Amino acid sequence: MEKEQKNSITADVLGALGRDKVKNPRLLNPLVLAYVGDTVYDLFVRSYLVSSSDAGVHSLHLRAAKKVCAAAQAAAFRRIENMLTEDELTIYKRGRNSHMGSVPKHASIVDYRTATGLETLVGFLYLCGDDERLELLMGAALCEEEI
Repeated sequence: MEKEQKNSITADVLGALGRDKVKNPRLLNPLVLAYVGDTVYDLFVRSYLVSSSDAGVHSLHLRAAKKVCAAAQAAAFRRIENMLTEDELTIYKRGRNSHMGSVPKHASIVDYRTATGLETLVGFLYLCGDDERLELLMGAALCEEEI
């Protein structure tokens, strides 16, 4: 079930790079999806901070770092968990259950796995070109707290 990628951010980015086709995200390793999702999640957080604050770069960086850590991402996932479809939960679980190798010393294993699952879902939605769904989920994930 591949989505049409016309008028999506993904299609624009890949088109600018001269690539017309994207690998089917369902066939990618979940940690590859998380790799992409980590950057997309960070971009949403930074974009929100810039649009909602007149803070300087250093302050923006410190605030963003607090929102992209494993504990904050795990909390964000809990805010959107009940909004997810069965398919989205399956993608999340693929990422959450992946063998990661190591866990950062400042993160609990539960938070780290939850954050990896969330990043997997974000990467999947981004690579599918489902920008509308991604924006909806990210809005809900980030809206409950003052960032």
